Amino acid sequence: MTRVLIIGASGQLGSELTIALGEVFGNENIIASDISSPHANIAGFTFEKLDVMNAAQLKEVVEKHSITQIYHLAAILSAKGESNPQWAWNLNMTSLLNVLELAKEKKLDKIYWPSSIAVFGPNTPLDNTPQFCEKDPNTVYGISKLAGERWCEYYFDKYGVDVRSIRYPGLIGYKSLPGGGTTDYAVEIYHKALKREKFTCFLKEDTALPMMYMPDAIKATIDLMQAPAEQVKVRSSYNLSAISFTPKEMATSIQKQMPEFEIDYAPDFRQAIADSWPNTIDDSQARGDWGWKHDFSLDAMTEDILENLPPILDKF
Repeated sequence: MTRVLIIGASGQLGSELTIALGEVFGNENIIASDISSPHANIAGFTFEKLDVMNAAQLKEVVEKHSITQIYHLAAILSAKGESNPQWAWNLNMTSLLNVLELAKEKKLDKIYWPSSIAVFGPNTPLDNTPQFCEKDPNTVYGISKLAGERWCEYYFDKYGVDVRSIRYPGLIGYKSLPGGGTTDYAVEIYHKALKREKFTCFLKEDTALPMMYMPDAIKATIDLMQAPAEQVKVRSSYNLSAISFTPKEMATSIQKQMPEFEIDYAPDFRQAIADSWPNTIDDSQARGDWGWKHDFSLDAMTEDILENLPPILDKF
């Protein structure tokens, strides 16, 4: 029987992935965990308060619930990580190594760990960034994700740990607040639009970045984890893409639904981070290996968010 532990289940990705995995394996087989209190979205799941930096506590939870798979989502994101680089590096790296070591020791079936487009850098090709290319990240988040990719492949090659990973682009969802990333403007903008407030974007209007609507990210994650092992040919992390757009294009998409929406631009320190990331991503390896295909365009995402976000705005 598959028993899943989700670490970081109260986060933007974790709170939605927990629900989706419950639909796959049954809620009774999902253990949600986080260092903070459970997100309202996952109130119906068994929850463990867990500090993944504590290897003994992690092992105790895995043994207590007979865990066979771990989705390790806890991390300090790009913009937040720059305010305290050593703390971000320590959390991102130590937590991953704790999970990988336990997976080796307990012979767990599968591990999922997310990487990011933050692994790329100023000397990476900006357009149609290939799966295999130069990576020179200049944020602690990107450095830790690149190091994490190497550790994942190492544990697969040396110890046979079935660890799988995706380099997420910017993730856009409406069911929780953003967590301190450089692409967070693409979440905040919808909140401002629905509140009939002018939005000030912290990136330039023409800054193109790869993005993905949360339902596509959830689908990709589950599809990768359910793919037969022989189809998973990249054990560092897969490039993944869906839509790329600029803040100006996103504002135009919103204005199709809400013509009165206003936006201006005041770039801050996050602009330099965004400038080091790709404009578009080549994800042909994922599409060829395990059949990845996204569903949502920019306009389809905008329409869906503006329709579904209003009933939950009062939670924030």
